[in-house]
Amino acid sequence: MGAVSDVKKAYRLLKRALASRKAVQRVRRRLAEREPHQPEHYQVAVYFADGDVNMYQMRQWYRPLAELSKRWPVVVLSRSATGADKLLDEDGPPVAFVPTIRDLERFISSQDIRVVLYVNQNTRNFQMFRYGRRWHVFINHGESDKMYMTTNQYKAYDYALVAGQAARDRLSRTLWDWDIDRRTIEIGRPQADHYSGTLPYVPDERTVVLYAPTWEGDRPSAHYGSIATHGETLVTTLLASRGHRVIYRPHPRSGVIDDEYGAAHRRIIAAIAAANAADPTAQHVYDNGAELGWQLAAADVAVVDISAMVYDRLAVGKPLMITRPADERASIDTNGYLSDCEWLSADAAGDIVAEVERVRADEVAIARLRMWVQHYFGDTTPGAATEKFHAAIERLMKEWDQWQAHEVGAVRGDEDDDDEEADEEEV
Repeated sequence: MGAVSDVKKAYRLLKRALASRKAVQRVRRRLAEREPHQPEHYQVAVYFADGDVNMYQMRQWYRPLAELSKRWPVVVLSRSATGADKLLDEDGPPVAFVPTIRDLERFISSQDIRVVLYVNQNTRNFQMFRYGRRWHVFINHGESDKMYMTTNQYKAYDYALVAGQAARDRLSRTLWDWDIDRRTIEIGRPQADHYSGTLPYVPDERTVVLYAPTWEGDRPSAHYGSIATHGETLVTTLLASRGHRVIYRPHPRSGVIDDEYGAAHRRIIAAIAAANAADPTAQHVYDNGAELGWQLAAADVAVVDISAMVYDRLAVGKPLMITRPADERASIDTNGYLSDCEWLSADAAGDIVAEVERVRADEVAIARLRMWVQHYFGDTTPGAATEKFHAAIERLMKEWDQWQAHEVGAVRGDEDDDDEEADEEEV
């Protein structure tokens, strides 16, 4: 059995290596067909070391970055071939494919990059930190009360752009000896200024319920996913109702670790297809598209797991329920919104129709929701967050100018050829 397992593992590794090599060649070919990057053009870079599986972390920033680039040109520094390939497919910022340290070094030496933005905590971010005389800024890929949002890795960045006071409070409770007031800048949720898109259904009298579960998690403390515990029951119950429309938007990694979780996910997709076949006017939606925004704005009620989706929806200010994790080991931060939210237990999933109507009609709960919106995001007037985002970048640009003025004639320390890091290109 051991020999068979080793052979299978070797085969998978070889298959993955061949696919990666093809992806590298494809990306280089596609970029060669485009206009080359103009020297000294870009002033803001987004560092993205992940592959296509984590593209959701980049997609939500496409439109805010497009607005930002009207003043400060933006480029994505993509380290992975599959990630770069997907970025080229989609309506994102310009892409520089820099799989090796030498590629990265050559590109940034040809540009005027003053601010580097990071959407996640990939360990390869550390390779970019070696380049000084520019601001390294964590912007994350969402706002939530998960453990991820208080990691000590925040200290590695010069600044963190956070949504609002809730984020500052969360970091203050967790990080030792870190100047929260100086190192964090509040920008609200600029993505919410772009919550739009074409609806894949014709609106009617049905109540629209968004069910947006997260994946199963890779450890007990992160077992937030509800597909296998709540999802099948609540979706099939709503599908049986002639007064509701379901938008099912699962996390793209659903089922990657737990086969049972993946099987439940596939059964929900099949149930939605069957319901639409039986009644084409129902127009239920299985949504696995790249665009996020219209779902959050269009739904009358949202049911989400503990994840960034809680706060994406919270920014809209409309009713939502949070699934209570069935695994008691799951870590829940009850200092913020989760201390006062509308929970949906696995036992109550079968009563989802009544629960949906209850939260829609509860004026007291809606008033509390508005209070939490202010606490997490500040001013949610359309355009306010975008203005804050641009103001934060402008502040960093001015500080860059000030430091540059103080260091005229200083020796640049960006390159370190005597200590070249081992970093082979994907093969």
